[in-house]
Amino acid sequence: MRHAPCTTLHPTTTSEERPLRPLLTAVPPPPDPDLLAELVQLRAQNSQLALALETRAVIDQARGMVMALAPCTGDRAWDLLVGVSQHCNIKLRVVAAALVATTADKTLPADIQRELRRALRLLHAADRP
Repeated sequence: MRHAPCTTLHPTTTSEERPLRPLLTAVPPPPDPDLLAELVQLRAQNSQLALALETRAVIDQARGMVMALAPCTGDRAWDLLVGVSQHCNIKLRVVAAALVATTADKTLPADIQRELRRALRLLHAADRP
């Protein structure tokens, strides 16, 4: 059974019958420029800290791998990874992720592999009397 189309969705009213409502809501005054600058800085810092927390575990795993390979202290492993990162011009978190990925049968990129070997040789040579 078909219904006839409804031609009136709402009862019509005239402008005199409608209550007056403001078309725009109140907008707060613009914030203090110093406060706005601080807010931008804090948001950037928060973003950086969130990224650091995300990548910290991978970097620590790579550090442990270097400590087992070398063997060396945690500080020396850190310095070695930072050196590889700087010589390859690749972010530390990327170097660490590539090294950790080798545990899942991924190949270490050639430039990182070459620089890691060089750094490990230098580390071993420094430990020899």
